[in-house]
Amino acid sequence: MPRFTYDHVHLRSPNPDATAEWYAKMFGAVVKRSVQSDGRKRVDLDLGGMTVFIAPVIADRGAASPPEAPYLGLEHLGLRVEGIDEAVTELKRKGAEFTMEPTTIRPGVRIAFLRGPENVSIEILDRNAK
Repeated sequence: MPRFTYDHVHLRSPNPDATAEWYAKMFGAVVKRSVQSDGRKRVDLDLGGMTVFIAPVIADRGAASPPEAPYLGLEHLGLRVEGIDEAVTELKRKGAEFTMEPTTIRPGVRIAFLRGPENVSIEILDRNAK
């Protein structure tokens, strides 16, 4: 059997630069800008070790609206954090919109959800919550 490893997540945005800056502001993602071989700008992120490509939505091709959760398929991104309550306070200070406040789902595990650009659902979880 071939061995598969993680490579990237791909997001679409009408403004890749603004989307990248949101992830940098909220989570400290490292924004990587480059130029592709065809001369188009490229915006990528290192989001806690996860590679995220952010591609523009091409105006004349249109784009579907994001689905509402729950739905089949990839539903959210998950980011681990220690000290979830402090992290939520800091994210709210930065303007994050939470769709689910921190909740203990089992002893030692707390989760929360926030809405990212283009309605991307982002879970933050603390697996060592007290």
